[in-house]
Amino acid sequence: MKMVGNALIASAIAVTTTASVPIFVTSPPPVQIPVVNLEKEKTWKCPECTPEEKYVLAALQEYTKISDRNALATIMGNIQQESKFIANICEGGARVSYTECKSGGFGLIQWTSIGRYKGLGNFCAKYACDPSTLEGQTRWMINEPIFQRVLPQFEGGGQSITYYMKPAYIWLGWGIKGNRENYSYNYSKQLILA
Repeated sequence: MKMVGNALIASAIAVTTTASVPIFVTSPPPVQIPVVNLEKEKTWKCPECTPEEKYVLAALQEYTKISDRNALATIMGNIQQESKFIANICEGGARVSYTECKSGGFGLIQWTSIGRYKGLGNFCAKYACDPSTLEGQTRWMINEPIFQRVLPQFEGGGQSITYYMKPAYIWLGWGIKGNRENYSYNYSKQLILA
Protein backbone atom coordinates (compact mmCIF):
# COMPACT_ATOMS: atom_id res chain seq x y z
CA MET A 1 0.00 0.00 0.00
CA LYS A 2 2.87 2.27 0.75
CA MET A 3 4.00 1.72 -2.84
CA VAL A 4 0.61 2.75 -4.29
CA GLY A 5 0.61 5.82 -2.07
CA ASN A 6 4.07 6.83 -3.27
CA ALA A 7 2.92 6.40 -6.90
CA LEU A 8 -0.11 8.64 -6.26
CA ILE A 9 2.03 11.29 -4.59
CA ALA A 10 4.51 11.18 -7.48
CA SER A 11 1.66 11.56 -10.00
CA ALA A 12 0.20 14.47 -8.06
CA ILE A 13 3.58 16.22 -7.92
CA ALA A 14 4.09 15.67 -11.64
CA VAL A 15 0.67 17.12 -12.49
CA THR A 16 1.17 20.06 -10.17
CA THR A 17 4.66 20.74 -11.48
CA THR A 18 3.56 20.46 -15.08
CA ALA A 19 0.55 22.69 -14.48
CA SER A 20 2.64 25.38 -12.80
CA VAL A 21 5.32 25.51 -15.55
CA PRO A 22 4.14 27.53 -18.56
CA ILE A 23 4.19 25.64 -21.82
CA PHE A 24 5.98 27.46 -24.65
CA VAL A 25 4.99 26.52 -28.13
CA THR A 26 7.70 27.42 -30.61
CA SER A 27 6.85 28.37 -34.17
CA PRO A 28 8.27 26.32 -36.95
CA PRO A 29 11.20 27.97 -38.75
CA PRO A 30 10.13 30.41 -41.46
CA VAL A 31 9.72 28.93 -44.91
CA GLN A 32 12.18 30.34 -47.41
CA ILE A 33 10.30 31.40 -50.52
CA PRO A 34 12.61 31.87 -53.49
CA VAL A 35 12.47 35.25 -55.12
CA VAL A 36 11.48 34.91 -58.74
CA ASN A 37 12.77 37.60 -61.03
CA LEU A 38 9.85 38.47 -63.24
CA GLU A 39 11.89 40.94 -65.24
CA LYS A 40 12.77 39.76 -68.71
CA GLU A 41 16.50 39.45 -69.31
CA LYS A 42 17.73 42.46 -71.23
CA THR A 43 19.01 41.96 -74.77
CA TRP A 44 20.49 44.21 -77.39
CA LYS A 45 17.92 45.90 -79.62
CA CYS A 46 18.28 48.05 -82.70
CA PRO A 47 15.24 50.34 -82.91
CA GLU A 48 16.34 51.94 -86.18
CA CYS A 49 17.15 48.66 -87.92
CA THR A 50 15.12 46.92 -90.60
CA PRO A 51 12.94 43.93 -89.69
CA GLU A 52 15.56 41.63 -91.26
CA GLU A 53 18.36 43.12 -89.16
CA LYS A 54 16.22 42.86 -86.01
CA TYR A 55 15.44 39.22 -86.77
CA VAL A 56 19.11 38.25 -87.14
CA LEU A 57 20.10 40.25 -84.04
CA ALA A 58 17.44 38.52 -81.94
CA ALA A 59 18.34 35.06 -83.28
CA LEU A 60 22.04 35.56 -82.53
CA GLN A 61 21.19 36.35 -78.92
CA GLU A 62 18.59 33.63 -78.53
CA TYR A 63 20.57 30.74 -80.03
CA THR A 64 24.12 31.63 -78.99
CA LYS A 65 25.71 33.07 -75.85
CA ILE A 66 26.81 36.26 -77.59
CA SER A 67 25.97 39.15 -75.30
CA ASP A 68 28.66 41.68 -76.21
CA ARG A 69 27.55 44.75 -78.18
CA ASN A 70 30.71 44.89 -80.28
CA ALA A 71 30.59 41.18 -81.12
CA LEU A 72 26.99 41.47 -82.31
CA ALA A 73 27.74 44.69 -84.16
CA THR A 74 30.67 43.04 -85.95
CA ILE A 75 28.55 40.13 -87.14
CA MET A 76 25.82 42.54 -88.25
CA GLY A 77 28.33 44.79 -90.04
CA ASN A 78 29.73 41.83 -91.94
CA ILE A 79 26.28 40.66 -93.03
CA GLN A 80 25.51 44.21 -94.16
CA GLN A 81 28.65 44.20 -96.32
CA GLU A 82 27.93 40.75 -97.73
CA SER A 83 24.22 41.04 -98.57
CA LYS A 84 22.56 44.10 -97.01
CA PHE A 85 20.46 41.49 -95.14
CA ILE A 86 18.80 40.43 -98.39
CA ALA A 87 18.39 36.67 -98.18
CA ASN A 88 17.61 35.88 -101.82
CA ILE A 89 20.54 37.76 -103.34
CA CYS A 90 23.07 36.18 -105.65
CA GLU A 91 26.54 37.70 -105.97
CA GLY A 92 26.28 40.64 -108.34
CA GLY A 93 22.83 41.64 -107.08
CA ALA A 94 20.38 39.29 -108.82
CA ARG A 95 17.37 38.45 -106.63
CA VAL A 96 16.87 34.74 -107.15
CA SER A 97 16.05 31.62 -105.18
CA TYR A 98 18.68 29.30 -103.77
CA THR A 99 18.48 26.91 -106.74
CA GLU A 100 18.72 29.72 -109.33
CA CYS A 101 22.01 31.24 -108.12
CA LYS A 102 24.45 29.53 -110.50
CA SER A 103 27.72 31.33 -109.72
CA GLY A 104 29.28 33.41 -106.98
CA GLY A 105 27.97 33.73 -103.46
CA PHE A 106 24.38 33.46 -102.30
CA GLY A 107 22.38 34.82 -99.41
CA LEU A 108 23.09 36.60 -96.16
CA ILE A 109 26.79 35.87 -95.99
CA GLN A 110 27.28 35.08 -99.68
CA TRP A 111 28.00 31.38 -99.26
CA THR A 112 30.39 30.88 -102.17
CA SER A 113 32.31 27.62 -101.95
CA ILE A 114 30.48 24.51 -103.14
CA GLY A 115 30.69 22.96 -99.64
CA ARG A 116 29.21 25.97 -97.87
CA TYR A 117 26.57 26.57 -100.54
CA LYS A 118 25.49 22.92 -100.52
CA GLY A 119 25.68 22.95 -96.73
CA LEU A 120 22.89 25.54 -96.69
CA GLY A 121 20.72 23.43 -98.98
CA ASN A 122 21.41 20.18 -97.13
CA PHE A 123 20.75 21.79 -93.74
CA CYS A 124 17.41 23.17 -94.90
CA ALA A 125 16.43 19.85 -96.48
CA LYS A 126 17.19 18.05 -93.23
CA TYR A 127 15.56 20.59 -90.90
CA ALA A 128 12.58 21.61 -93.06
CA CYS A 129 13.53 25.18 -93.81
CA ASP A 130 13.74 27.17 -97.04
CA PRO A 131 17.34 28.03 -98.06
CA SER A 132 16.07 31.12 -99.89
CA THR A 133 14.63 32.73 -96.75
CA LEU A 134 16.06 34.85 -94.00
CA GLU A 135 14.85 32.34 -91.40
CA GLY A 136 16.43 29.31 -93.08
CA GLN A 137 19.72 31.12 -93.73
CA THR A 138 19.92 32.48 -90.18
CA ARG A 139 19.46 28.98 -88.79
CA TRP A 140 22.21 27.63 -91.09
CA MET A 141 24.51 30.58 -90.38
CA ILE A 142 24.38 29.94 -86.62
CA ASN A 143 24.76 26.17 -87.01
CA GLU A 144 27.34 26.17 -89.80
CA PRO A 145 30.52 24.40 -88.61
CA ILE A 146 32.84 27.28 -89.52
CA PHE A 147 30.73 29.75 -87.52
CA GLN A 148 30.61 27.30 -84.61
CA ARG A 149 34.43 27.20 -84.60
CA VAL A 150 34.74 30.97 -84.13
CA LEU A 151 31.64 31.34 -81.94
CA PRO A 152 33.59 31.09 -78.64
CA GLN A 153 35.58 34.19 -79.65
CA PHE A 154 32.34 36.14 -80.19
CA GLU A 155 30.84 34.79 -76.96
CA GLY A 156 33.87 35.77 -74.89
CA GLY A 157 32.87 39.42 -74.76
CA GLY A 158 34.59 42.61 -73.76
CA GLN A 159 36.59 43.15 -76.94
CA SER A 160 36.77 45.84 -79.59
CA ILE A 161 35.28 45.64 -83.06
CA THR A 162 38.82 45.47 -84.44
CA TYR A 163 39.38 42.34 -82.33
CA TYR A 164 36.12 40.73 -83.51
CA MET A 165 37.00 41.39 -87.15
CA LYS A 166 39.62 38.61 -86.86
CA PRO A 167 37.15 35.77 -86.11
CA ALA A 168 34.78 37.38 -88.64
CA TYR A 169 37.47 37.02 -91.30
CA ILE A 170 38.04 33.36 -90.37
CA TRP A 171 34.27 32.83 -90.57
CA LEU A 172 33.69 34.65 -93.88
CA GLY A 173 37.07 34.77 -95.62
CA TRP A 174 36.17 37.90 -97.55
CA GLY A 175 38.05 38.91 -100.66
CA ILE A 176 37.16 42.60 -100.30
CA LYS A 177 37.03 44.11 -96.84
CA GLY A 178 34.92 47.03 -98.01
CA ASN A 179 32.96 48.96 -95.41
CA ARG A 180 32.23 46.06 -93.08
CA GLU A 181 34.19 47.55 -90.18
CA ASN A 182 32.50 50.95 -90.63
CA TYR A 183 29.11 49.22 -90.71
CA SER A 184 30.07 47.40 -87.52
CA TYR A 185 30.88 50.66 -85.73
CA ASN A 186 27.56 52.11 -86.91
CA TYR A 187 25.66 49.11 -85.52
CA SER A 188 27.53 49.41 -82.24
CA LYS A 189 26.25 52.99 -81.90
CA GLN A 190 22.68 51.92 -82.70
CA LEU A 191 22.39 48.97 -80.33
CA ILE A 192 20.66 49.61 -77.00
CA LEU A 193 20.25 47.24 -74.06
CA ALA A 194 16.54 46.90 -73.34
